[in-house]
Amino acid sequence: MTARGSIAALMTCMAAAGAATPAMAQSVPVGVPLDAVKTTLGVDVPRVDTGVPVPAVGAPESPRFHKGNMLPTPLLPSVPIDTELGSTLVTSPVPNLLGKPETDGEGSVEAPAADLLARTPGLVAGGLLTMPDASNSGVPNLTTPELGLTTPELTGAPSALLGLASPR
Repeated sequence: MTARGSIAALMTCMAAAGAATPAMAQSVPVGVPLDAVKTTLGVDVPRVDTGVPVPAVGAPESPRFHKGNMLPTPLLPSVPIDTELGSTLVTSPVPNLLGKPETDGEGSVEAPAADLLARTPGLVAGGLLTMPDASNSGVPNLTTPELGLTTPELTGAPSALLGLASPR
């Protein structure tokens, strides 16, 4: 096999591996098992279906150098974390909805899926020395050390819907 043939085979394998990779799930659906409570206590229990978020960590922002500073800003960059809050549905039987046993109904609370973006805090630090000073024979001057944290962020817009259903 020639070098060209080996490279072509390698490229074909890489393309096939990339095409076969499934898309990453944003949340994993979970049903909360409450059947044991119904069996033990003999009462109707709510049904809970939700999704557990799967966070995807993004690339941290690159540090930037500013004129007059020896250290980059931020020294420890913040890291973005993106996820989806899975949809949640909680339903519960509501007996005697209108005061009569034949009007039993079901109440529900539903929270549709919502995107959530978080950023970890970053570290900003100022050095003890300045850049070399030409007026001081190239020797850096002493400065007051600085240390700070950037604020963490949490961005999202979760919502909920309240419902009540009665038999017809």
